[in-house]
Amino acid sequence: MFGIAAGDLAILVFGLAGAGALTGVLAGVFGVGGGAVIVPVLYELFRIIGVEEAARMPLSVGTSLAIIIPTSISSFRAHKKRGTVDMSVLRAWAVPVVLGTLAGALAARWAPTATFKIVFVVVAGVNAARLIGNLNWRLGDDLPKGVLMRVYGFVTGVLSALMGIGGGQISTMLMTFHNRPIHQAVSTSAGMGVLISIPGALGYMAAGFDKPGLPAFSLGYVSFLGLALFAPISIWTAPLGVKLAHALSKRTLEIAFGCFLLLVSARFLASLLGW
Repeated sequence: MFGIAAGDLAILVFGLAGAGALTGVLAGVFGVGGGAVIVPVLYELFRIIGVEEAARMPLSVGTSLAIIIPTSISSFRAHKKRGTVDMSVLRAWAVPVVLGTLAGALAARWAPTATFKIVFVVVAGVNAARLIGNLNWRLGDDLPKGVLMRVYGFVTGVLSALMGIGGGQISTMLMTFHNRPIHQAVSTSAGMGVLISIPGALGYMAAGFDKPGLPAFSLGYVSFLGLALFAPISIWTAPLGVKLAHALSKRTLEIAFGCFLLLVSARFLASLLGW
């Protein structure tokens, strides 16, 4: 299948199934869609089946956003049942987040591969340093109102679309910068994944619609093969991550989230340096 030996294909399928399970847990624990796990795994899959370098990273990012759709919905519903989601924040961010996500996804048509990796390194690295170092950075006593709040939403959408994530890293960071509790930030960020993943996936389909060199079962920069291998298992394991998140203390959750982001940052920095 796709020119891959049966043994290699079996390893890929089992590996992707394991990554799908981990993605679901991460979505529940950290309020993220798991894109930081999905993107590098898909990148290697597409390398093995011979996808051209120029299309490999945007295809991984677009497919990640499509996979995050069901994962984010499952995670958001589980957090909402616990009453820790701030719906007023989601309502304020809804329109600018969707507009920013579409802008970032369509920019993928022209952005060089390094752009995606640089955004990953900067955003994940800053957030990791703040959380692990227990740095009490504050931009205000509460989230702003009006134009600045909408700017936050738009920027979150753009960066999330370029990273292939559900926005949990960025929105969690913004909420904690404005004195919101980590558990509320994580829970609300799960809802951001729903706002970002759907328009993001559609935008990547459009951005890569007529691009050459894409693998079979792809629509633009979204591979339905990757979607089929990841999504079902990640949906099943997301509620397990939610239970774990609410069982952890505030500081433990911050350290765990920081370590997770540090690993993401280090992985893409190494790739940028050619290691």
